[in-house]
Amino acid sequence: MKKILIVEDHADIRKLIRMTLEFENYEIHEAADGVFGLKMAQAIRPDLVLMDVMMPGELDGLQVCQRIKSDPALRHIHVVLLTARGQTKDREAGLQAGADNYLVKPFSPLQLIETIEQLLTPA
Repeated sequence: MKKILIVEDHADIRKLIRMTLEFENYEIHEAADGVFGLKMAQAIRPDLVLMDVMMPGELDGLQVCQRIKSDPALRHIHVVLLTARGQTKDREAGLQAGADNYLVKPFSPLQLIETIEQLLTPA
C-alpha cells in the first residue's frame, strides 16, 4: 500500500484531502506544519507528500521540499505542492525547490487523484 503524507496547517483542508483519498488504497499520514512534516517524512518514508507552500513556523513548504529532495535517503519521495499562489514565478519557485507537481487551490478532488496516480503509477 502506498503511503501519502499530507502537510497542511489548516485542519479543514487536511480533512478534505483525507476524505478525497480515503476511497483509494492509500495509507494516509498528516502533519500540521513544515517541521513536523519533515520529521514525519524522515520517519515513515512516504511515497508521496502533498504539501502546502505557505505555512507558519520555521519551515514553509518550499523549504521542506528542498530538504526532502536534497536528502539522498528521501529524494525518491514525490512532492506535490498545494498553494493558492498560481503565478508563473510561484510555480517556478516550486519546481526549483524540487517539486514533482504543483496544484493551485482550489483544485478538484479528481484533479488531485489524477495527479497522485500519475506520480505513483510506474511507467
